[in-house]
Amino acid sequence: MKYEGLDAAALSTRLRAPRCLALEKVTSTLDIVHELAGEGAPNGTLVLADEQVRGRGRQRRRWHSPKGSGIWMGTLRRPPTPVDGGVLAIRVGLAVVRALDALDVVAQLKWPNDVMVHDRKLAGVLCEARWRGQELSWIAIGIGINVHGPLPEEIARRAIALDEILPGANRLAVLDVLMPWLRDLSDAPTLTEQECAEYSRYDWLRGCHVTEPVAGVVQGLAPDGALLVRTADGVERVVGGGVVTA
Repeated sequence: MKYEGLDAAALSTRLRAPRCLALEKVTSTLDIVHELAGEGAPNGTLVLADEQVRGRGRQRRRWHSPKGSGIWMGTLRRPPTPVDGGVLAIRVGLAVVRALDALDVVAQLKWPNDVMVHDRKLAGVLCEARWRGQELSWIAIGIGINVHGPLPEEIARRAIALDEILPGANRLAVLDVLMPWLRDLSDAPTLTEQECAEYSRYDWLRGCHVTEPVAGVVQGLAPDGALLVRTADGVERVVGGGVVTA
């Protein structure tokens, strides 16, 4: 199929991906990335879908991804040394907000993997690793960005589409600014001081009171991607799942 008028070869050239698939309908782009990775696809392989019928987010939540309404993409990462999926998800989130900055859209990051605009979710990130024993084989990175509305009534209060704030937004314009950041992702096992400082500028949760999984005030991010929450007993680390704000 053609994606925004371009076939897979043209997309690969434009987005500088070593291999690109443009598909009309998939279960999830992550499923396709895992399949291609198992067949030996190169690092940086990109999958774009016009529609996902079983798009997924964190904790297997369904990601609303109807035909032509957003960027539903997966990309293959083969890091030379193991990197935690949580650290990588933070870096991918930073890549998304940098790309949005280039489009004059102010976004924030809600730990662990949501991109927020006007306190509503615009995009999400999901990283899934595959291991062979103790050896990391690959990581599939999934990114979903709502581009075109209107969104269904049941999610419109907590989600937002890009064209609500950027009239005329299109998928290729977003990919053009996003892909360079994704190509340059670091494979370092932990976040640098600079990355943590950058994250703090976009941190939607910083200073918020949370009630679960621990009660306290969010202080920021640790180099290993853990959320730091100041509780009555001191600073605690939250390393998985999500948080509930007060």
